[in-house]
Amino acid sequence: MSIIISGIQQIGIGVKNVHEAWKWYRQNFGFDIPIFEEAAAANLMLPYTGGESQTRHAILTYNLKGGGGFEIWQYTSRIPREPLFEIKLGDLGIFLTKIKMPLAKNAFDFFKQKNQNLLSEIVKDPAGKEHFYMKDPYNNIFELVLFDDWYNNEKYPTGGVGGALVGVTDIEKSKKFYGEILGYDTVVYEKEGKFDDFASLPGGDGEFKRVLLRHSEPRKGHFSAVFLSTEIELVQVINREPRKIYEGRLWGELGFIHLCYDITGMKELGEKCTALGYPFTVDSAKSFDMGEASGHFTYVEDPDGTLIEFVETHKLPIIKKLGWYKNLRKRNPEKPLPRFITNALKFMRKKDK
Repeated sequence: MSIIISGIQQIGIGVKNVHEAWKWYRQNFGFDIPIFEEAAAANLMLPYTGGESQTRHAILTYNLKGGGGFEIWQYTSRIPREPLFEIKLGDLGIFLTKIKMPLAKNAFDFFKQKNQNLLSEIVKDPAGKEHFYMKDPYNNIFELVLFDDWYNNEKYPTGGVGGALVGVTDIEKSKKFYGEILGYDTVVYEKEGKFDDFASLPGGDGEFKRVLLRHSEPRKGHFSAVFLSTEIELVQVINREPRKIYEGRLWGELGFIHLCYDITGMKELGEKCTALGYPFTVDSAKSFDMGEASGHFTYVEDPDGTLIEFVETHKLPIIKKLGWYKNLRKRNPEKPLPRFITNALKFMRKKDK
C-alpha cells in the first residue's frame, strides 16, 4: 500500500475548559460539527506527559465549509499550565494556526463587529496576498489566510484549518522534513529580513528567515474533499535565541499541542519516517477506539521537537442517533468519500440557542 495523506485532520488545542472553548470556536470560527467527544486517559502519551498517565476530555470538531478541524483538549487530572514565558515569533513549535477564508474584508469585518481581539489590520504577505491576525480569549494566535478551494457554501466567513506557522532553528533542515514526509514540495516564497506584516505579532519586529510551503499535488484519500489544500510557514529568528514553546510543560497543556494529518498506509509511513531519521515516538500499534471513532495513531517529532500526529481512520460516525458509522477499511483509500456521506455530517451539527 502506498502512503496517502488526505490533509490536516486537526490542530490540537490545550484549554482550561473544553466546553467553553468549543462554544467560542463554534460561534466565531464555525466549528460546529462534532466527530467525537470523549473523556479518557491518555495512556499512550507517557513520553510527553511526565511518564504518568493523565486523564483528559477531548472534542474533535469541524467547519464544513472546508479545512482541517480542532481537537479541543482539556486535562482533567491536573490544572493545565500556561507557557512559562512570553511566546515570541520564532520560538520553537506551533506559533499560530492558519484559518481559511474566501474574502479578507468579509472575515475582518465579521470579527471587528463582534469586538474580537484583532492583532492587525488586513496586511499583505511577501507574495502579495491579504491576511490578518487575531487572538482568541485563551491567548492563542490565528492567522486568517485566503484560500480558493472549498467543500461547500456554508454561511461562515471562514472555513477550517488551512495550516500552521512553525518556529524552527534550521529552515533548510525543516524544509526537508515537511517536504519529504508531509509532501510540502512547493516554495511559494523564501525571504530573509524584517517584515511589515509580522510587526503586530509578539516579537514580530525581529529579523527572520521565512518560507511558505504548499503541496503541488492535490491531496487524495477518504477526507481530501473536506480537508482540501493546506500550507506550512516556517520561521527562523536570526537576531535572538529561540525557546521551545512547551519548555518545562507537558503535551496537552495550554496552547497548540500538535499538528495532525489524516493518512493511509501507516506501516509504510513508519518505514519512511525511520529511514529519514524521524521514527515514531508514540504508536497505538493497532486500532484505538475513541468511542465514536476509531483508528491507528502515531507521533513523530520535527527537527525541533514539534509534535506531528498521524491518524489512519478506521471508523467514522455519520449519524450517531441512527447508529450509522462508516467502516473505512473496506474502500479504495485513494478516493474521497461520496458527498452524500460527508454531507450527512451536517446532521451532527451543534446549534446554540
